[in-house]
Amino acid sequence: MKSALISGGAGGLGKAIALDLVKSGYRVFAADLSNAAKSFELWKNTFDAEKEWLHFVALDVTDYENCLAAVKQINVDILVNAAGVTQDISLRKMEPAQWRKVLSVNLDGAFHLCRATVNGMIERGFGRIINISSVNGLQGQFGQSNYAASKAGLHGLTMSLARETAAKGITVNSISPGYCDTEMVAAIPPEHLQKITAQIPVGRLAQPQEIARVVSFLAAEESAYITGANIPVTGGYWMGF
Repeated sequence: MKSALISGGAGGLGKAIALDLVKSGYRVFAADLSNAAKSFELWKNTFDAEKEWLHFVALDVTDYENCLAAVKQINVDILVNAAGVTQDISLRKMEPAQWRKVLSVNLDGAFHLCRATVNGMIERGFGRIINISSVNGLQGQFGQSNYAASKAGLHGLTMSLARETAAKGITVNSISPGYCDTEMVAAIPPEHLQKITAQIPVGRLAQPQEIARVVSFLAAEESAYITGANIPVTGGYWMGF
């Protein structure tokens, strides 16, 4: 049985990805900060057959040594970099600490886990790396220069690593969700979120499981010819190419 590691695995999107990967036949390790362990275990125990394949790993993605130590315990076949934070404020008011915090989690964290897992994937001749970017990494957003830069950077990482590993049985892709029904989006002021939703052609937010399904598709052995790609899942909110 292949193993998947998901950073940000205790969040709303992370748990949806974890459950879909378990149902697709993988053993899943959901990595998140240690204070999320209790809520993850409570959620996991609401399932029957699936729960024995769901595991929590305490991990701070901003700590490279922590990432190395965690990965030593797991043969990671599928890596999903889903950890993400926001600290929204216009750039003219943004403090360096607010810039660094978002880049540290969203982009440095992905590098740390890619670096920690890629050699094992090369040795085994198989790997799937899936980076969760964002529609705002494609088009930018007012007050999100730090977040948009981190998510655009994720796809730059995706394309470069895809070129480095394409001949070694590894694919590297990114997914750019639009606005999804998660705690992060719920923190947007209601009047602003209403305006955003009105611009989405399908007329609603994404459900986390709709993003998770794309992750499972890219993780499959049959998806071996897709690498270096970015898949927008935005309900038509973004239709660039």
